[in-house]
Amino acid sequence: MTTETTTRYTVAVIGGTGPQGKGLGYRFARHGHDVVLGSRAAEKAESVAAEVTERLAGVDGAGSARGAANGDAIAAADVVLLAVPYDGHDDLVASLAGALAGKTVVSCVNPLAFDKRGAHGQVIDGGEGSAAESAARLAPEATVVGAFHNVSAVGLWGEDAFLDEDVIVVGDTAEGKQVAIDLAASVTGRPGIDGGKLRLARVLEPFTAVLISINRKYKAHSGIRVTGLGEH
Repeated sequence: MTTETTTRYTVAVIGGTGPQGKGLGYRFARHGHDVVLGSRAAEKAESVAAEVTERLAGVDGAGSARGAANGDAIAAADVVLLAVPYDGHDDLVASLAGALAGKTVVSCVNPLAFDKRGAHGQVIDGGEGSAAESAARLAPEATVVGAFHNVSAVGLWGEDAFLDEDVIVVGDTAEGKQVAIDLAASVTGRPGIDGGKLRLARVLEPFTAVLISINRKYKAHSGIRVTGLGEH
């Protein structure tokens, strides 16, 4: 596994105070990227960023972590990670559309619901949409890709240098996908896997419900491995 960062990004994490956003922000910064955790309240983001910074102490080659209000975080960044709950997602993205123009936006949002039978995926646009596609529609001047949907927040905040799984990346431009493929190495120690067009987020997002079911059954924090590719 490689720990080298070929391109150093500044990543704004919108939803950076939640478990998934905080964990991904920590992983990116641990492996050399600079991270701005975003929140509606700058003070909350700054508090969580201080927690991440404490975890980075003594890590060779680590990047930085700081907190800011969402708009300020986006303005400071090359790349924006959307790690927000699906409830309220569309209104938030629409409100930030101007700031997102020209940015590469990586969505890891999972529209899930829960009932007595467990977790399941919400149906978006009659089965012909996803959170990532909604973000692309609401912020048309951004380049939206989907990635990191199936990575456990518990594992992200854990002690292992890398997680033993793969990150599948979907999007409609090679350039946008490459950014997420690069960032995936901060999580798994190897590049992400190009999974195809953005519409395949319709599969990746609800698949998280399957992993939640597996985790409950086996009391684990499971992930996805893609085999048969050789060195990629």
